[in-house]
Amino acid sequence: MIFSTRLRPQLCFPVSPLSGMRPPMASTLETLPPLPTTIGSTTAHHPKNQNHNQSILLLEKCNSIKELRQIHAQFIRNKEHYQPNTFAWNTIIRCYSRWNDPRAAAGVYVDMLNNGLSPDNYTFPFVLKAFNRELALDCGKEFHGQIIKHGKDSLSFVQNALIHMYSGCGSLDDARLLFDKSPERDAIAWNAMIAGYIKSKKYEEALCLFSLMREENVKPTPVTFVSVVSACTKLRDFAWGRRIHQCIEETGIELNLILENALLDMYATCGRMDEAANIFEKMPVKDIISWTTMVTGFTDMGKVDKARELFDQMPDRDLVSWTAMIDGYIRANRFKEALAVFREMQMAKVQPDEFTMVSILTACAHLGALDVGEWIRVYIEKSNIKTDVFVGNAFIDMYSKCGSIESAIDIFDRMPQRDKFTWTAMITGLAINGYAEEALNLFSKMVSSTRPDEITYIGVLSACTHAGLVNKGKEYFSSMVKDYGILPTVSHYGCMVDLLGRAGKLDEALELIDNMPMKPNSIVWGAFLGACRVHKNIELAEKAAKHLLELEPENGAAYVLLSNIYAVCNRWDDVRKVRSLMTDKKIKKTPGCSLIEMNGVVHEFVAGDGSHPQSKAIYSKLDEMASELKLAGYVPNTSEVLLDLGEEEKEDALHRHSEKLALAFGLISSGPETTIRIVKNLRMCPDCHSAIKIISKLYGRKVVIRDRTRFHHFDDDMMMPTITPNNPSALPKISITSIFTKRDEF
Repeated sequence: MIFSTRLRPQLCFPVSPLSGMRPPMASTLETLPPLPTTIGSTTAHHPKNQNHNQSILLLEKCNSIKELRQIHAQFIRNKEHYQPNTFAWNTIIRCYSRWNDPRAAAGVYVDMLNNGLSPDNYTFPFVLKAFNRELALDCGKEFHGQIIKHGKDSLSFVQNALIHMYSGCGSLDDARLLFDKSPERDAIAWNAMIAGYIKSKKYEEALCLFSLMREENVKPTPVTFVSVVSACTKLRDFAWGRRIHQCIEETGIELNLILENALLDMYATCGRMDEAANIFEKMPVKDIISWTTMVTGFTDMGKVDKARELFDQMPDRDLVSWTAMIDGYIRANRFKEALAVFREMQMAKVQPDEFTMVSILTACAHLGALDVGEWIRVYIEKSNIKTDVFVGNAFIDMYSKCGSIESAIDIFDRMPQRDKFTWTAMITGLAINGYAEEALNLFSKMVSSTRPDEITYIGVLSACTHAGLVNKGKEYFSSMVKDYGILPTVSHYGCMVDLLGRAGKLDEALELIDNMPMKPNSIVWGAFLGACRVHKNIELAEKAAKHLLELEPENGAAYVLLSNIYAVCNRWDDVRKVRSLMTDKKIKKTPGCSLIEMNGVVHEFVAGDGSHPQSKAIYSKLDEMASELKLAGYVPNTSEVLLDLGEEEKEDALHRHSEKLALAFGLISSGPETTIRIVKNLRMCPDCHSAIKIISKLYGRKVVIRDRTRFHHFDDDMMMPTITPNNPSALPKISITSIFTKRDEF
């Protein structure tokens, strides 16, 4: 009749267009309270008017969308007894708008027209206020035509409603055309247009419009300032934000909680915590958003302890505030504290969401806390927490970094959707766990459906490095640019230098460094220095160390690595010189630290550590391990002990390395079928690698150690599980026996 055939089925009443529900039958109306006989001092004596007013009063007082629909149905059922006027129809439209049922509101408008009534000045603002993006795109222009037809297009509040409707659905050109043609642009019109730009992420345009608003001497409202301050926050533009804050002070606008929180967020996001703290201290009322903004601001600045101080002072905490504190510890690499906060969150009976779970899984990945990660998996299933692709990716990363590649593959296989990060996480996980061939096969399947990015290629090149596939690595390095237009970054060059260096092609690696299009960083020179250590090339090692220390004069690892090379070559005078240089420059060697999780608790050991409550039993087990090793014919490798000591003293120093302490604790604290998983902050030394390989066989235990660069799996009977991507076909089962020696060699 009035609207197109395409829209009529959606808008015609009595079927509720959005919900698909029909008006309730008489039986459902019996649950409503009886109609009042009077309405305060406005008692209506005519029965029709009395029923009319009673229905409107009920509409105004309804407490749910269900109740609104019931009252509306009663309104329709009784309308033959009286003639509802436009005010009554407007009331129904406004109620549906208030309860966020836009199609029902539009349907009531159509029903009003079908009953022979015309809209008044208030009808269209009520209808348009109800519109969401979908409905505005669907029939916004047709309602605009209705406004013109009924001669309401010149009314300023109707124009404002149209601007709000168009800008809200992203039709900014239509909104701006109306805005520019409007003869009377009040603050509401400016606010609607500015909010539209912000909603469409056109923050610069929003700020330009605010400047124009000031030029035309239109006084901003608190709503205006909240919008433009949020635009500054998104742009991280402190200068603009400070000017707007000054404008707020100049105009004398009274600050409310929403505006104060917007200013807090702007200053915190821009890293200006002194200004944020000044506002925070002066706020007469603070809500949970205020506190959480400050906590997040300090964690973003790396001031986690200050953030925790505020967090502990919060009168109330919600999911967002708990997650902010956990995430702050994660970004500060304080993973044990992150898990501790999560345990506090559980005790406070706050239900986590998928974002919290991703943060906790990240902590588990870095700590090697597989038991906690497994508990999280069960918890998610029991709590019905949303498991989207981000959670799946976090699980793959966690399992891979805990050395449980079989579980990572299981998650990968079960994921109904995968993005490029899913494929990249699985490829990288296979690569760092020593399954180079499987990683490269998976990459071949990935590119048939998903475009790789620069991170994917880091995983691919790492796989080539671990397997010593030099030619393959060169091919992939070349294909980045040729096939996908990905320009190699310094990280890709670092992978190539590591690949060439480990293969003994030191001269070629140095040539690659010299021809890099960007300046080599510490990653590149560190990889080259590590290769020089493997191949005992002192001349090139000294050159690499020189460049590395020019970039990072305080890098203790460079001094230690150079000392190791001198020690291997029995150049003890040079070892002493390096150690003396470290002492003069007050550079301390990073102590070796190993983590092991037992029964959900992460235990930490440093070399020679005697602080653990079970130290006596641990060292007793260490002595037993040493005796078993000697009986097995093992001879300690003391070549990299930096001190010029006797062999017995060197062996004793090796005996107390942190990973051996962690292994001894694992042996006395777990059953014979339990895999012992250890995470070390530094590279595992050759002696520990060889000793643990034998201990694994002697005790019949599977041991997985993740050091700074890679995984070391110790188990003779390991079989690679099958990877079965959804398409097109499964990778073949691969026996690890053939590649175990490659993967296990240091």
